[in-house]
Amino acid sequence: MRKFRVFIDQEKEEKWLKEMLQKGYQLEDTSFGYKFRKTKAQDRTIKIDYRIFNEQIDFMDYCTLFEDSGWKHIEGKKSSGKQYFIKAAENGAKDIFSDELSRASKYKRLSTRCLRTGIGYIPLFLVLIYTKVINVEALYNPMYLYLNTEIWEMQGLSFWTLFLLETPFALLRGLLWYFFPVSIILYIYFYLKAKKLYRLI
Repeated sequence: MRKFRVFIDQEKEEKWLKEMLQKGYQLEDTSFGYKFRKTKAQDRTIKIDYRIFNEQIDFMDYCTLFEDSGWKHIEGKKSSGKQYFIKAAENGAKDIFSDELSRASKYKRLSTRCLRTGIGYIPLFLVLIYTKVINVEALYNPMYLYLNTEIWEMQGLSFWTLFLLETPFALLRGLLWYFFPVSIILYIYFYLKAKKLYRLI
């Protein structure tokens, strides 16, 4: 089973994943939405950390450290950011974080990552506008997504024939062109949200 959701507040995500596990669905993969595998219903705690590693050996040591504390790594890669753990031992540590400072640090790492990614898109977006790969007018007037501007002067069958032929390409063009401004706005929003959560802890 696969579900699609977006979380910035990782405590809400942890609660949702625990509820799914109580229904008999354990998290298996997060590369494209949330993929769950059917299992027996369990009342176990799931915790999330946010870390990115340059070296695989550092990532393996990180996972081993948590396993020694009674937490099994169930999803996440060295460069994926989010790392998911499930409590594997009853006598293990109550949490994957030793104190509130380490808990808050994950939101600080997340906010920094979002800010860097959002800012990183801006120069590329401006270059594409400057080189006219992206028509900035199309961002507020969808008519400019159609390369053949004469289409809007046509009528009847000629209009509908050309309109239906060009619309799939216009939609694809719009998807690509809107990707950058929408991504920049979303990453800045995620940054502000994560920063707020960091301050609340």
